[in-house]
Amino acid sequence: MIELAIQYKIELQFMAKSLLEQLPEIVAKGRQVAEKILENLESRHRVGLQTREWVLPARDSAATDWITANERQQHLASGQNGDWLNRLIYGDNLLAMAALLAGDDTTPSLRGKIDLIYIDPPFDSKADYRTKVTLPGVELEQKPTVIEQFAYSDTWADGTASYLAMITPRLILMRELLADTGSIYVHLDWHVGHYVKIVMDEVFGKDSFVNEIVWKRSDAKGDATQGSQHFSRVHDVILFFQKSPQRQWNTLFLPLSESYIENFYKYRDADGRRYKLENMLGPGGAAKGNPIYEVMGVSRAWRYSRVRMQALIDAGLVIQTTPGTVPMQKKYLDESKGVQVGSWWDDISMLRGWSSEKTDYTTQKPEKLLERIIRASCPENGLVADFNGGSGTTAAVAEKLGRRWITTDLGKPACMIMRKRLIDQNAQPFLYQAIGDYQVEAAKAALGRDFRIGDLSQIVLSLYGALPLPAEENPVRNLGQVTGGGSKTLVLADSPNKLTGAATLKKAIAQRDNLMGGWDRVVVLGWNFEPSIGETINALNDSLLEVLVIPPDLMDRLKKKGGLEKLRGTVRFSSLQYLTIFPVDRSAAVNGEETLKITLKNYVLLSPEAINLDEANRSKLQAIANAEPLALIEYWAVDPDYDGKVFRSVWQDYRGNTDNDGDPLRVITEAMFSTAAQNGPRRVCVRVVDVFGFEAEAAVTVPVTPCA
Repeated sequence: MIELAIQYKIELQFMAKSLLEQLPEIVAKGRQVAEKILENLESRHRVGLQTREWVLPARDSAATDWITANERQQHLASGQNGDWLNRLIYGDNLLAMAALLAGDDTTPSLRGKIDLIYIDPPFDSKADYRTKVTLPGVELEQKPTVIEQFAYSDTWADGTASYLAMITPRLILMRELLADTGSIYVHLDWHVGHYVKIVMDEVFGKDSFVNEIVWKRSDAKGDATQGSQHFSRVHDVILFFQKSPQRQWNTLFLPLSESYIENFYKYRDADGRRYKLENMLGPGGAAKGNPIYEVMGVSRAWRYSRVRMQALIDAGLVIQTTPGTVPMQKKYLDESKGVQVGSWWDDISMLRGWSSEKTDYTTQKPEKLLERIIRASCPENGLVADFNGGSGTTAAVAEKLGRRWITTDLGKPACMIMRKRLIDQNAQPFLYQAIGDYQVEAAKAALGRDFRIGDLSQIVLSLYGALPLPAEENPVRNLGQVTGGGSKTLVLADSPNKLTGAATLKKAIAQRDNLMGGWDRVVVLGWNFEPSIGETINALNDSLLEVLVIPPDLMDRLKKKGGLEKLRGTVRFSSLQYLTIFPVDRSAAVNGEETLKITLKNYVLLSPEAINLDEANRSKLQAIANAEPLALIEYWAVDPDYDGKVFRSVWQDYRGNTDNDGDPLRVITEAMFSTAAQNGPRRVCVRVVDVFGFEAEAAVTVPVTPCA
């Protein structure tokens, strides 16, 4: 995972030491990182979360029956009055945890509020995290996004030492988030499990270690192949720690095996009721404080008090098979809870290719695994968190079991899979959020905590090839110029801590026309954009205005490459993607409801140069984009009452949802659904996410249709 809040490296002098010798320094540095984050929680520059979408799952293309409509209205009402809403967060989990600890205007700090944390962090330095994107008639192989690549390279730059440096501050923040009654389960394998156990002993305390759970995830073959010179690796380990001895716990049981029943429950009452005989002697005898008294002529140290023993005798549950033998307790099979679950889990198999749970996510875990963990360590309506969300198994199971949840991931493909999975199971409404001021945090990591926005703007302008304007004309240091061939271009580098939108573009046009006698054209370079930016550009219809995207990985590249000069000439500023739709059909109101029909028209992809593909895959992408642009859409949603602030999706479709059209490789291009009628115009917003995770939006005002 990428260190965006505070970057740190293990000094070179420690590299000559063994990993065991480095551990104290790794843990100490991890504590410094975590403490710095905790100190900043109260500052005005604390990390926040931006709500990208308020999701009301609706897989149906037309909600017409009254039962479905009633459920939708109930769901719409939830979360509107300060009620809890579950969260799917895209971004670095270190920053997500910092934001959750800080709290915001709608949700107070979650410090000490989470009942259960389960994480399944990456633990194989040689794993291949490329993803395959299947489009109609073509399959692309996409490398991880550049941000993911930097995160991964940070994680493994110095092998296991870097991995432990990554995970230590995160474990410390997880401990801060856990309730005193909370538990944490960390899912690992032989690569790093034993080292992480030592770190967790330091973070949580050795006495807080509860179990090392062994999950037999594979069959006997495991990873052994012909000629392998090792025993096949068929298990993972799950490290189970508690925050305090007061942790939540619910004992779980497995059904008794047939062989056990046959061997032990071999006695029957006259009515056929099966039972076994169980020893009642006190473990450890009198030395352990067990009471000594006589039962049926036999004096021993018993596990029960005289009163309890007499009650068992009166109930006919104490049997002496022959005079003089030690009495035994009668235990009925139909009263047995089963056998208590131990730390060896061989009854939950890994997911097979034919499993209905499969999401095509490489490291997906079976739902039964998470069900066991959640049932054991999280109370009803408790809060579960997974900071390496992956395929979304934790959130999906928590939803089914009536627990609240938070899940995060740095990968856009993972977040798309999770959102679709939760919609598919008709989850309660949830928030899709992203790290606020993401680029600001990256700049702090690269330029130091005291950097100024103007410093960053100067870097961006320089990489674009623009010279800064004179200070008297450029007080915030975000304006530059490119001249040549008799043409003058004004360049504006917008701030990373705001959304570039209509106000910025209008200001840029005014500066182009008036500043220093005027310019031939203006280029606006932005980090983050209002979702409706495409609509804004079309409405301005200004051929002398160009809007370009600053590469989101720029600060990481600056840090990795070693400075501005080494990056010069290698940075591409790409064009925006945008969406267009046909005019929205709005029916006349009948019985308090009206029907909307929204149809997609066209989708223009962000420059393929910005996507991490090789030339062959890029050519394939360009061909499908030219021939069938709507086939690039992975997910789209509609907010029929957009307020310009929070996008509330009450209708969604996505590739793989075959309920509407039977086509797993395309979304349907038309949405029709009923919603509560309005007297005046309504603002309808459509948002799409393409197969690479890029978003675009179109919003239109739809006039009133006369009543029938």
